[in-house]
Amino acid sequence: MLDGVSLDQLRTFIAAVDEGSFSAAARKLNRVQSAVSGWIGGLEDQIGVQLFDRTGRFPKLTREGALLLADARDIVLKVDTLKARAKLMTSGVEPELAVVIDVFFPTAVVTAVAKAFAKAFPLTPLRVFVEALGAAYEPVLAGRCSLGILPPLPLAFPSLSIEKLGEVPLVAVAAPDHPLAHFASRIPRRELARHTQLVLTDRSELTAGRDFGVASPATWRLADLSTKHAFLKDCVGWGGMPLHMVAKDIADGTLVVLDVDEMPPSGSMLTMSAFHLASRPPGPAGRWFIDRLKQVWEQTG
Repeated sequence: MLDGVSLDQLRTFIAAVDEGSFSAAARKLNRVQSAVSGWIGGLEDQIGVQLFDRTGRFPKLTREGALLLADARDIVLKVDTLKARAKLMTSGVEPELAVVIDVFFPTAVVTAVAKAFAKAFPLTPLRVFVEALGAAYEPVLAGRCSLGILPPLPLAFPSLSIEKLGEVPLVAVAAPDHPLAHFASRIPRRELARHTQLVLTDRSELTAGRDFGVASPATWRLADLSTKHAFLKDCVGWGGMPLHMVAKDIADGTLVVLDVDEMPPSGSMLTMSAFHLASRPPGPAGRWFIDRLKQVWEQTG
């Protein structure tokens, strides 16, 4: 009966293979050799397969035993992981951490933090979503994400707690052959309105129909920031971008910073903060993620 297979039998089977003999496995498991032989023999009887050839001085793994060894290791590993994860849960560590990141936040910072998170919390899966505008707020408000790394919106969210992290510089850019790139003086906002502006589409009902940072009545709406970046470089229109994403383009001359009236040459600042439901404060993993994000961002800034 396969239902009678025990973890002790599987651990003994694995130990016998790893240690090279039943006697060595007995020493490792702090058991007498007869107990090891009995457990392995009982396992063979239950599964109906001979795991070891015992005709030589030392038991030798059979071909069938070699195939089943991987399954035995997998079962033991999964059980050990289950026990470790359950222990983490009772200690207050989240079983998983779901975070939504605004598209304007530096990806390199998130990557560095995620890499460190995997080492600090190896049994806590990290789910990262990237959204913009109201679509970034909705998962936090609905409880699908326990954290949101987001800019402010001109709306009140009384159910959310906020913790400031830092600021992202935003610059207005266009391709070097765009008409705005050749403007002789500071560009008045009325001039911006004469040219197509590339903006992100809000994929949520939360702020549907509302525009943020739009200066032109002629807009092309794009679903993601990478497409907007490509359109800007190909002179399809002009638009605002996070400085970290276009710094190399500006240095290479493939994009030009527009000297827009009422906007500092270094760009306007977009505040980024950590949001979470006030009724669901972050646990140890979430608190670590916020603190590490702030630390890494300060170091790279």
